[in-house]
Amino acid sequence: MAKPKPLGLAWRSSTPFIVSTVGIGLFTDLFLYGLVVPILPFILSDRIHLPPSAIQSHVSGLLAAYAGASVLFSPVAGIIADRLPTRQLPFLVGLTALLAATLLLFLGKVVWVLVVARVLQGVSAAVVWTIGLALVLDTVGPENLGKTIGSIFGFISIGELAAPVLGGVVYKKSGYAGVFGMGFAILAVDFIMRLLIIEKKTAVRYNDGEVGGEGTNGHTVEDQDRDEERGHEDGEEDPLLRKKEEDSYKVSMEQPKVVKGFPILVCLKNPRLLTALLLAFVQATLLATFDATVPTEAQELFGFSSLEAGLLFIALVLPYLVLGPVAGWAVDRYGAKPAAVIGFGYLVPVLALLRLVREGGKHQIIIYCVLLALCGLGMAVIGSPSIVEAAYVVQKYDKANPDFFGEQGPYAQLYGINSMVFSLGLTVGPLVSGLLKDAIGYGNMNLAVAALCLITAILSFVFVGGKPEFIRRRFE
Repeated sequence: MAKPKPLGLAWRSSTPFIVSTVGIGLFTDLFLYGLVVPILPFILSDRIHLPPSAIQSHVSGLLAAYAGASVLFSPVAGIIADRLPTRQLPFLVGLTALLAATLLLFLGKVVWVLVVARVLQGVSAAVVWTIGLALVLDTVGPENLGKTIGSIFGFISIGELAAPVLGGVVYKKSGYAGVFGMGFAILAVDFIMRLLIIEKKTAVRYNDGEVGGEGTNGHTVEDQDRDEERGHEDGEEDPLLRKKEEDSYKVSMEQPKVVKGFPILVCLKNPRLLTALLLAFVQATLLATFDATVPTEAQELFGFSSLEAGLLFIALVLPYLVLGPVAGWAVDRYGAKPAAVIGFGYLVPVLALLRLVREGGKHQIIIYCVLLALCGLGMAVIGSPSIVEAAYVVQKYDKANPDFFGEQGPYAQLYGINSMVFSLGLTVGPLVSGLLKDAIGYGNMNLAVAALCLITAILSFVFVGGKPEFIRRRFE
């Protein structure tokens, strides 16, 4: 007999509402990050009263505190989430950490309080990205993951774009109170949505096993078997190859204690999963490189203010917003390999063309905007393959070893690792690109980044979606 249904069960457990809640959560994280970072120097100067010579080092330290906390706590968040019966509780705890961080940043008058705030903000980011992506997979299933991730990433890119601009404008007009008031308003909306969601697996208990929508618990992988060679007709050797491939995902129950406590580690021997994580790292490195170098290059070439430099990101983000869902659908339909190879391969010449930009007026600004828009197209294409490929590989392990990974599977652990790798990319990107820009110039720096994309495209061709058949037949 079904339990009494909670009020609004149908829409609270619907796929659109759950996905929207995750999207708002990720949006809030990026928006508050972008909102706070531009005003950190003013907080340190006006409120903490640090001398100008100490501002840059403290800003760098606060950025490192955020990144370090996110990197370290992401795997922990994954382990905790996979051992709890529901994703909602840790999702709410993550938002509580973000609320505390925002309060401390608003009220803090000594450096250590700001450091604690940034650490809490990093912990919150680890939780929302780890739990949020796992919740999306639970909800939409692997067959719809690409287009869903593409849509979410397109939406949250608005927050990444708008936050620095809005933060600067609001700070100029109404000071800290206006900036943080805007942040608290978004947090309130986020909190209400996270509180209201009912996960698909919870909703089933109220409906005698029936729940609307196309939700899944993330363990269903049959529909993903088409990922290996979509459109390929079975040959005589295919059953043998498939049996060999399925056996490769079997793992022994006798594992070291550390692996039993963090079972996703056993999957990291798979080159497909390692390559998927590399895609996430390179994607984050590219995003952080643009964030770190576009404003300074625009100021040096065109004399742009911070607001004008921020507006340049419209050219970069708008194609992502428009093309992201389409690229995600293509990943669902044709697999991760074509998108990864084409996307990273396409970025190689486009990044190299950034060498063409020179000092000048309107004509050079237009060239720079066009090239940034072309980069945005490539960024949209590479947005989904990493997450979809990683989920597919881990689901194959989970299907082959259900007793080893437990009822929840290792999906939150996977996205904890993914969040950690992505955060590393966001940390490494600005440091390396800044050093290269100072040492060899902006144009040559982009050549180095293009070379990284070329290597990534080659590795994607070899490993993502499985090795091409001619390589398997020749070397295996």
